[in-house]
Amino acid sequence: MRLAPAVFLGGVVGTALRFGTDQALPHSAGQFPTATLVVNAIGAFVLGWLVAGLWTRPAVPQWLKAALGPGLLGSFTTFSAVMVSLVTLVSADSWALAATYLAATLVLGFPAAGLGLWVGTLLAPRPAGLTATDAGASP
Repeated sequence: MRLAPAVFLGGVVGTALRFGTDQALPHSAGQFPTATLVVNAIGAFVLGWLVAGLWTRPAVPQWLKAALGPGLLGSFTTFSAVMVSLVTLVSADSWALAATYLAATLVLGFPAAGLGLWVGTLLAPRPAGLTATDAGASP
């Protein structure tokens, strides 16, 4: 049951960060939703980094993983925010902007997640005393 408070506290921080980003990068119904795009690209990178790096470490407690993943990043980034932005743009008859936003979300999101996974892999701990052979396997 220790995980629920961790998720809650992470969610409070993620929501505050999301709100701050929305305040820093405001937009109206017919404008490009820059804040949502920025938040989701950053979130994709951070989640990739966490999954490939921090979460591979045995010493990282479950409560921290829960606080950072579903808590902080779950409230910071949301698929529903992307959909609301798209529906809002379409409702404002901004079809081209909606298409551009969807394309930008995919074009930035996938590479951001991939980059995060790559960075996480680089920073992941390596077991001491293992060396690679010519075949790439450990002895």
